[in-house]
Order: sequence, then C-alpha cells, then structure tokens
Amino acid sequence: MNLNDTPAGERLHIGFFGCRNAGKSSLINAIAAQDVAVVSPEKGTTTDPVTKAMELLPLGPVLLIDTPGFDDTGALGDLRVKRTRRILNKTDIAVLVLDDILGITSADQELLKIFREKNIPYLIVRNKCDDGTSSAASCPETDLCVSAVKRRGIEALKEKLGQLIPQEKPRSFVRDLLLPQDLVLLITPMDKAAPKGRLILPQQQAIRDILEANALALVCQETEITAALHRLKKAPDLVICDSQIFQKAAAAIPETVPLTSFSILMARYKGFLAAAVDGVASLTRLADGDTVLISEGCTHHRQCNDIGTVKIPHWLTEYTQKKLRFETSSGQTFPENLQKYRLIVHCGGCMLNPREMLYRMKCAKDQDVPMTNYGILIAHLHGILHRSLTLFPHLIAKLKA
Repeated sequence: MNLNDTPAGERLHIGFFGCRNAGKSSLINAIAAQDVAVVSPEKGTTTDPVTKAMELLPLGPVLLIDTPGFDDTGALGDLRVKRTRRILNKTDIAVLVLDDILGITSADQELLKIFREKNIPYLIVRNKCDDGTSSAASCPETDLCVSAVKRRGIEALKEKLGQLIPQEKPRSFVRDLLLPQDLVLLITPMDKAAPKGRLILPQQQAIRDILEANALALVCQETEITAALHRLKKAPDLVICDSQIFQKAAAAIPETVPLTSFSILMARYKGFLAAAVDGVASLTRLADGDTVLISEGCTHHRQCNDIGTVKIPHWLTEYTQKKLRFETSSGQTFPENLQKYRLIVHCGGCMLNPREMLYRMKCAKDQDVPMTNYGILIAHLHGILHRSLTLFPHLIAKLKA
C-alpha cells in the first residue's frame, strides 16, 4: 500500500479552523500546491468540510481538512459551525488561521479554548501578511506570519506542523502477539460490500502486520477451513476470522489453537477493546422497548443480509428475547445526545482515526451508556467470548470479576 492508498483512518488529521474569509481555503491550497478548496473574497464560501489527502514529512500520510468559518451566523451558519465542531472530534493537529488585519476574534478565542480542552496540539497562523510582516499587535501565541496568496511562509508552516507530531502510544494490529515463523490462518469471507478485487481494511492490516513480524500467513475462505488445516503439518499458532463466521470457525478449529476476529483486533488497535468487553455485560439488563444504537464508521451499500441492520438486530432479539428497538448511524454521523439508548454496538472503526473513536467512547461513558463492538458482541452471543479473548488474559479476568 503506497501513501496515496493509505485510508483516512490511518492518516493524521490536520484541521484548519478560523473565521470566515481568514484564508483557510487559500492556505490549504498553498500547502497542497493545488486548488483543493474553492476560494472567494465572499464570506462563507466553504459551507462543508473539504479534505485533501497528501504526504507531509515528517508526519507521513495526512488528511488536510478545510472547515466552515466558526463565526458563521443564521440558521445555516449554525449548522456549518456544528459541522466544524464535529471535525474537532477527530482532529489530531489544529491550525488556527487568523486574518492578520483583524487579529484574534472572540470566535478564535473559543476555538483556542476547545483545542486546549480536547488536548489538540495547535498552531496559530496569521494569514494575509502580504508584505512579509504582521500589522497586528504581537501575540505570544502567534507562531507564524504567512501569505497564502503570495505563497510566503508556506514551507516554514510545513516545518512547524512537522514538529507537532501528537504523542501516541505505539499501536499494533497483531504483530506484537506473534513470534518469527509463527503461522497465522486468516479466514476471510469475500465481503460483498468491499470494492471488487480488494480485501477489507482489517484483513489487509493483519496480513501486513504478520509479514512485519516475520511470521507466515495462510489465507482461505470459510468454505476451505478443513482443507487448509489438512494441508498443514501442524496446527496454526493463531487463527483470525471474520466475526460473522465465528461460530463456524470455532467448531472447525481445535480448542488448543487461539482464535480471535478481525473486529476484535481492530477494536484493540483503536484503543476500544477493554471498553467493548465491559459494554457487552449490559445485555442482561436490556428490557422490552429499549433502544439499541448500531453505529458504523463508514458508509456502504446495504446488502439484503447486512450485518448492522439485519444480522445483529436478529441475533440480539433472539438472544435477549426482548422487543428491542434499533437505530443506526454511519459515517461521520454520531449522535451527541445518547440518553435514549440502552446499548451502543459499534463496528471495529477501521475508517475512523483513533481520536474520533476515543471521542465516541467518551461520549458514551459520560452519558453512562454501555458501548461494545461487533466482534465482542457476536462472540458473546455465540458463546465463544472467552475463547476469542485467550490472547488477552487481563480481559478474561475482567469477565470473571
């Protein structure tokens, strides 16, 4: 996978914020060296977030996000500001763009407050310094003076952004669980929702991690599990399967072989696994009339037997024997008010960056709404949750507590 193919969930999100007509769009165009966003002297030209994927060293693959002005007014303006606030939930690095003539406004001050509250590394840039100097009074927080129109200070801005690498704990999908020469069997049904000729992202990540661990990967469909095992001289060291065929895989794979799912590994990769294990315990408290939110981080064409809208509601109803209500959300849409829900079931979040996933977890926790994920829920409903967590003894201890 080259940098241009890096999915949005694996890119650092750099959001450009500020008032209308501060030059956010012009600045992104200057950084990208192409016309990504529409530019106009009219206020409020940017009405929806605009994104540009590119490589920005030393950060690597990034996603630049142009946002509507934070000082927008009126009914439509309020909706645009709301969308900008939503972008803040997934922003890894923020750039506050000021109009050099106006300086810092009350809207800019509010943005700075949000950056600090959300612990987002940020940079303040005064745009429209067309003569190379700032006409506004000096500000101790101002980092750079640039001119997007004249392409002045853009390289310095890129260098400054490169110094704002968010401090993250190293993340691994599966390679930290493997030894060199370990054999991993990957059971990967052909997902009808995936683009033709491609594996879905968690499957791609698993294969890449296995290779980086100097381990061995054997890939088959669920119809070839027995054939794959017969061809091997010894049992695999680990089996990873799609959550939807957990039950079939568990029946075919010897109990002595660790078995987990792509969804469970993705939840771990996004920092969501422990919370998902806690959340699944709430199934015993569901009652008639309770509403369950099923949320996915991507949007795709719904198949007739879609997992989120068909299979999980069916399995949950069958397991609980309750008359439950189900609602769904997908893509960037996630309800701010979660009080109506008694459980949230989230996908693995492969298309969401870690900050967005952690934000959704925090929303649920702050409103005291249990939240689990597809892989954990399906394993629990099929009675194999303990087995699917054998790689993580501390989580099994949590289940027994």
